[in-house]
Amino acid sequence: MVGRSFRHTLRSPDTLLMTIVIPLMILLMFVYVFGGALNVGGAYIDYVVPGIILLCAGFGAGGTAVAVSTDMHSGIIDRFRTMAISRSSVLTGHVAESVLRNMITTGLVILVAVALGFRPTADPIRWLGVLGMLAVFILALSWLAAALGLLAPNPEAANGFTFSFMFLPYVSSAFVPVHTLPGWLQGFAEHQPITPITETVRGLLMGTPVGHSPVTALIWCAAIGLVGYLAAGTLYRRRGLN
Repeated sequence: MVGRSFRHTLRSPDTLLMTIVIPLMILLMFVYVFGGALNVGGAYIDYVVPGIILLCAGFGAGGTAVAVSTDMHSGIIDRFRTMAISRSSVLTGHVAESVLRNMITTGLVILVAVALGFRPTADPIRWLGVLGMLAVFILALSWLAAALGLLAPNPEAANGFTFSFMFLPYVSSAFVPVHTLPGWLQGFAEHQPITPITETVRGLLMGTPVGHSPVTALIWCAAIGLVGYLAAGTLYRRRGLN
């Protein structure tokens, strides 16, 4: 099922565009268009890359929701039910492929960022921490996306359901410090999941203090992943597919 999902991704120009090209274009836009006007106390590219990485994961999760919804409405599930495979392997395959695809895409974004001037100071242990944090975040987001894909009445709606994944990083510390936001917006930015995850990844990459961000980030990821996993399993069973 993982291999099947990978093949579908490679055959889908829209998915490749959403998960690779658009995040890179956003990186270029923020670095070269907005970067000169933003003061973050250092090189803006070093500040913004962690946010771009999380935005990239959001775009990738949107592709997972569409893929799951497509399976639900294409009739392929009826064929799977006649085969000697675990029913849960359908969702697990989509989620596992999402994690692998997004980790590969993250690596590409980081390589391009380094070429543009991004200079992380992380040692090997901190890099492992970054990869672990990103893997946990992508896993949680992918399960939530799978649930939304099952809930959506069609693949187009599934794509719309995941719009919030792309919106949240803009209202966090991903692109600008929280204290520069309007006062009425700071509370939301400080207490939504993207901010502690971004601060954790940024701190590990740049060697800055992370405080309680890793614990908060892991709690958020566990909560999102658990909700997504339970919702996906429930919706899957209610449709008589397990």
